[in-house]
Amino acid sequence: MSDVIDFLERMGQDAQLRHGSQEEVELALASAEIAPELQAAIVAKDQAQLEGLMGQTPLCAVYFPGQEDEEQEDETEETPSREPGESPELRRAVVPAG
Repeated sequence: MSDVIDFLERMGQDAQLRHGSQEEVELALASAEIAPELQAAIVAKDQAQLEGLMGQTPLCAVYFPGQEDEEQEDETEETPSREPGESPELRRAVVPAG
């Protein structure tokens, strides 16, 4: 598998190879020690077949911060102190000038 990755890396770095004809890619693959079915997938530019042959699947993950991160963020912000008896609505309405 590392031979395939090495070849694909080389192909990605070499514009002439990446945009080359099928014959140029086949010639470059001939010197690589890659299984014929993997070579065929590379020449055909068949990503799904290549992933299947290599036993790989695309992975996509999304991370959303939880409540804990938001609470920590709130603690770091400067919050004006509230006078005894002052309503929260009034405190929110006060905005520093400037």
